[in-house]
Amino acid sequence: MALIDSYGRKINYLRLSVTDRCNFRCIYCMPAGGVDKVDHHDILSYEELLLLARSVVPLGIEKIRVTGGEPLVRNGIIPFLSQLAKIPGLRQLVLTTNAYLLEEMAQQLRDAGVQRLNISLDSLREQRFSEITRGGDLRKVMAGIHAAEKVGFPIKINAVAMRGINEDEINDFAAITIDKPFAVRFIEYMPTTKEEGWQSRSISGEEILDRINARFSLQPVVRGEMAGPSRDYKIAGAAGTVGVITPVSGHFCSECNRIRVTSKGMAKNCLFSDKEVDLKPLLRAGDVAGLQEILRRIVIDKPGKHIIVEQASERKPFSMSKIGG
Repeated sequence: MALIDSYGRKINYLRLSVTDRCNFRCIYCMPAGGVDKVDHHDILSYEELLLLARSVVPLGIEKIRVTGGEPLVRNGIIPFLSQLAKIPGLRQLVLTTNAYLLEEMAQQLRDAGVQRLNISLDSLREQRFSEITRGGDLRKVMAGIHAAEKVGFPIKINAVAMRGINEDEINDFAAITIDKPFAVRFIEYMPTTKEEGWQSRSISGEEILDRINARFSLQPVVRGEMAGPSRDYKIAGAAGTVGVITPVSGHFCSECNRIRVTSKGMAKNCLFSDKEVDLKPLLRAGDVAGLQEILRRIVIDKPGKHIIVEQASERKPFSMSKIGG
């Protein structure tokens, strides 16, 4: 069975947020004071999250990415991931993390059945990292990455490229891939909040590639079957790859294969759409048939493309930590 939207796209990827809490306060993701506290009853239980996953995999979802906030701050995350990994038909279970707790949890995650990690890392300089994350400890994050590498995780590093903040580190990040088999991807800065003049911070994917090409020789890489939206390249002779994700300058909507569900049970068929559907009533009623039907409708209603730049002034601002980055 497959989930096909009205534009003929096969939807086989679910981004599943388990919490909107985070131990960082990254400047592009969350307000300095954090997000408003959500009542415990409003957050999906692990039983409800598993029911959702078990309902959607038979419809054709082959890949689930567990996100937050920071998923590793939620108590009981390891047993949940272990149960998730055992769902018949699920081909990929991956997790996005800021790596702060990875040093202690890397082996447990590997044993639970997580196959890959995406690590959010926006600076390789301690003071700058602390400023971007509003207090994060880069040394602890790097220890977490080392621990994950040691237990055998394939690692992707996602860096949001921000003009005037970390643009001078683009080649430093790219150079990591020479000796390490990491996938380093640069993400264009996106207007998720009502930030005046956000365009001044955005660096296009083409400019990022030009900066890297000025120092290194890049060759395109063939994408995998269930690859994300990154356009990937390899520095000549490098162990890893470099990529760019361009939601602002170059829509990849024609290849979008995902839906997402927030930790509050709100389903979204596009990150930048204001439309969302509350799945909690169906999940709490245990109505699998009703849940599958509404998920099919969500896929059918998936827009052909987002228009974040054209409608930036009209969209409701949101915190990425609440949506599931």
